[in-house]
Amino acid sequence: MKSIKVLLQDVTHSEQYEDVTSFVGEDKSGSFGILPNHDRLMTALAIGLCRFKTVQHDWLYVATAGALLYFHDNRLYLTTRHFLIDNDYGRISVALADQLLEEETRLRGQKQSLRQMEEEVLKRLWELRRSGVSYSHDEV
Repeated sequence: MKSIKVLLQDVTHSEQYEDVTSFVGEDKSGSFGILPNHDRLMTALAIGLCRFKTVQHDWLYVATAGALLYFHDNRLYLTTRHFLIDNDYGRISVALADQLLEEETRLRGQKQSLRQMEEEVLKRLWELRRSGVSYSHDEV
């Protein structure tokens, strides 16, 4: 029986699975499946869950905040900033929701920090102009 080798990679670690019989993911065009001997494929996965089935296990679920998928010669490469993997759909769904919430909170904090820096720069420029210091647009 033909199978797929799956390599999951993020910035801190990687995991490899042999004897994968099918993969299901989702990109902008919708859900799709990959079986052994599928044509070459590269796509950007949507935020959420994808899954694959091995000969030894039931479905394994992979949670990502988006990923790049490349499939060629019965090898599937999934590259992302961070992934979680679990065989329990409920548990991985909760973990994904927590991860997305944490990322959203972090981004909100970064945006607020950028706004504060912008306000400080504008305030400083206003003070310089008020005190009569001239500056050119190129210096800013």
